[in-house]
Amino acid sequence: MVNDLKSALAALEAHQPGSLLGLREKQWLDAKAAAYQLDADPRAPEELAKDVAAFANGGGGVIVVGIATRMEGDEEVLDHIRGLAPDAVNVDQVRKVIRARITPAPRGVRIGWSGDGEERVLFIDVPPQPAATLFVVAAPTGKPGAQRTDTVAVPVRDGDQTHWLPRAEIAALLSAGVRASGMPTAEALADLVRQAVSESGPGGGLRVGQGLPDREREMQEAYRQLARAELGEPAGEAWAHGSTALQDLHHERDSEPGWVLCLVAGRPPVVVATPVWQAIVEAGRNAPGHDPLAAVGYPVPPERTDGSWMVGADERSVDLDGGSWGAGRLACSGRGVWRWEPLPRFSLAQGRSAENWTSGQSPALRLRAVVNLPWADPGTLEISRLRRQQLEQQLPYSALAGAVTTLSRRRGAELLAAEWSRGRFSNTARSVSYTCTVSAPDGAPALRAAATLALPTTTDSTVVACADVMIENPAAWARALDIDWGTQLGFDEVQALLLGAWETAAELLPDVVGDPAALRWAAPPTTELRMTCEQPAENNVLPALDELVDLEPLGASTDGGRSKMAVTITTAPTMGRGERQSLMRQALVHMAQQFGYVDAEVELL
Repeated sequence: MVNDLKSALAALEAHQPGSLLGLREKQWLDAKAAAYQLDADPRAPEELAKDVAAFANGGGGVIVVGIATRMEGDEEVLDHIRGLAPDAVNVDQVRKVIRARITPAPRGVRIGWSGDGEERVLFIDVPPQPAATLFVVAAPTGKPGAQRTDTVAVPVRDGDQTHWLPRAEIAALLSAGVRASGMPTAEALADLVRQAVSESGPGGGLRVGQGLPDREREMQEAYRQLARAELGEPAGEAWAHGSTALQDLHHERDSEPGWVLCLVAGRPPVVVATPVWQAIVEAGRNAPGHDPLAAVGYPVPPERTDGSWMVGADERSVDLDGGSWGAGRLACSGRGVWRWEPLPRFSLAQGRSAENWTSGQSPALRLRAVVNLPWADPGTLEISRLRRQQLEQQLPYSALAGAVTTLSRRRGAELLAAEWSRGRFSNTARSVSYTCTVSAPDGAPALRAAATLALPTTTDSTVVACADVMIENPAAWARALDIDWGTQLGFDEVQALLLGAWETAAELLPDVVGDPAALRWAAPPTTELRMTCEQPAENNVLPALDELVDLEPLGASTDGGRSKMAVTITTAPTMGRGERQSLMRQALVHMAQQFGYVDAEVELL
């Protein structure tokens, strides 16, 4: 349901502009039935600048172009989609008008298309701007020709209306600035007008680094190092994000993208093409706190870089670090879609879902893969009947089923993991749960596999997919296998079972919600690989893992026997099988070394 700015943007990004119909125009939403006629109507550029600046002054919002409204009382309600032809809007021209006519240029403005065919609309997303910043435009003339360079007007958003800040309020703001600066009134007014709308053009005569006096010289030196790139002029004052200094730059030519100069302490200066910078900001937009850069961090130079470097508009990937999400890579697909994924790393941190779906169970040994998928807006997801049926058809042929079947075949028995039933946990529109049980001749459960996925009940939670292999009872399994020798698992078998469980939880189960590749992250995805003994012995003490698993390939342990070991991998859920196997082996060695098997090495597994 669309009821706020975040959900409206999510609907537009999902190409569902029809979800906005029925909404009333409000503080954060404005609808236009037709495109701004920037070439044909001299008032159109003034109107566009006024609308965008008003949202920048009012906490952010979105303008949707191509949706007509109707009046209900004194309110405008989004009524129906008129749609826009792809050539009805020159997006580069829209960007230029915003940069040229608003001072300072609002940061992070995003222009995109939503929907297709006759229901294609354009949206202009104006994110919240830094506090204590006033966005001004030249006073409108409605006549052909250049804008007035000796005037200042302040558009503001008030409810569902946009109006001009009264002269008395502008005068009060100017007076407050004069009192704070201690400058004579005439000089203060002249200086403010020169800053707001300068005859020198869209950049307002600004210097690189202006606004950050402590970093200005450093930023100018970085700009000079990159002068070969023809970066253009400042689009506004430089600004700081934590200890990082940033400067928006623009070209006067419509076809040229702008740049963002980025200075991170301890790294070479980097200049990033505006389209790539916008993709960086978009990657972290759904992070808690809605500070994208604080989440994804900043571009990391390649190892070969020994000075300043550039990330052009034609780059297909860029590494990022320095944010709360840790090291990651932003990559562009063949369809032009940017997506952030974490660079692999290991830890022993246990997630909140590590022991979900274990209540009332006590298998002798459980091998588990838990994949945590912190997708943005998971409340909009649903498990359809058709996708549930597809999952039921695929489970008997899944990597999990294959690993369980192979486990018995290696012991000379044909115990297929082919019969999957619903349960042991709930199956609803927001959860799936399936099990496959191999029983002894007397009916006692011997070996069990389980696949579970649950959508969260709150909007800020994580989708969890889990795949288990459980040896319920070694003696019952021996009877099912009809063998007299032991059922201890080799460590190669443990790896095969964990690999099958991980692949099923990461690749097969998430498909029940649709296309996972189209969903954005609100935090880094993780996978937990776990080995646990859960069936107490007669003395009510849990046995050590090495009673059920041959841990000899890990070497001797300095910490004695353990009944549980686990490792968490921060990585993208989807990958090739060879890459997944290699990463799993590295993770298991990291786990083993942290649990006292200090001689464990990948080459020995």
